[in-house]
Amino acid sequence: MRVLIIKTSSLGDVIHTLPALTDAAKALPGIRFDWVVEEGFAEIPAWHPAVDQVIPVAIRRWRKNLWQTLKSGEWKAFKQRLRAHRYDLVIDAQGLLKSAWLTRLVKAPVAGLDRYSAREGLSSRFYDRRLSVAVGQHAVERVRQLFALALAYDLPEGLGDYGLDRARLQLPPTAPYVVFLHGTTWATKHWPEAYWRELAERMGPRKLQVCLPWGNAEEKARAERIAAGLAHCQVLPRLNLVGVARVLAAAKACIAVDTGLGHLAAALDVPTISLFGPTNPGLTGAYGRSQVHQGSDFPCAPCLQKKCTYRPSAEDLRRFDLKREWPLCFTRLNPEHVASRLSALLLAEDVR
Repeated sequence: MRVLIIKTSSLGDVIHTLPALTDAAKALPGIRFDWVVEEGFAEIPAWHPAVDQVIPVAIRRWRKNLWQTLKSGEWKAFKQRLRAHRYDLVIDAQGLLKSAWLTRLVKAPVAGLDRYSAREGLSSRFYDRRLSVAVGQHAVERVRQLFALALAYDLPEGLGDYGLDRARLQLPPTAPYVVFLHGTTWATKHWPEAYWRELAERMGPRKLQVCLPWGNAEEKARAERIAAGLAHCQVLPRLNLVGVARVLAAAKACIAVDTGLGHLAAALDVPTISLFGPTNPGLTGAYGRSQVHQGSDFPCAPCLQKKCTYRPSAEDLRRFDLKREWPLCFTRLNPEHVASRLSALLLAEDVR
């Protein structure tokens, strides 16, 4: 059986789909998958042994210059790749209008979420089979249930398995280190830089090196400020996704904000403490073994807002430095608290 998956982005969403492939491969021996994914994440599906062909799409880039896309032949080449194989089923695991539209380019039955389950209910109009999956669950479990319904097998009990082969990353022996995943998208999801700095200082006496990856100029500058003057902290060179995966896979642990790379650490079975202020770890937190979610219990958290609208009280103004400790929801997850949780996590891993 050959199945085409449409799950184009984001990094976390792509990673959340992997356990469903592992379930299907165990339930249906011989099943093979091709996967349509945004070009920036095309390396990830290929890490799963059930995936044969990765078909990159560049919707984000193409939308900026439609004429150039058509003139260059990229769109034509993409359609040819989609139609090069016969598929028994197409699964839209994204549930958006843009992903549903891509399914119409393939001559095969299409399964996806029904109007009450999909993120964009209108997407269900494009499907031949509309499947109901309860909302309010973790994203990984929702995708696992979608695949089980679409491919007619019983959902396995227990924690999903990402199925990634760490041996492919060819990890060299290294001194013990932790990774600080400090970069994220929303301004409100950033743990205060002053907190990262204090946590980095606390790692020195513990004989732990700190590695700081970055993906753009702003993140590089922040990493350099966090590491400034600390011999045990290293700002990494710019790495592609495989390079970051190698760094993560060899780490003793990670500290992460709500970011796609935190989900990659979970997929690689790296013990990780993920810090959540405005977002809800119950729905999109890092999924896997040894994943510690630290959600703020601040009165307005989780607000799910990209811009903080909280108005500090007189007591807040007295207790906190708003220039260094914003947003205030993260004051409930200060460096002392995080360092303590990291010690407990590392101890548990050493005993395991």
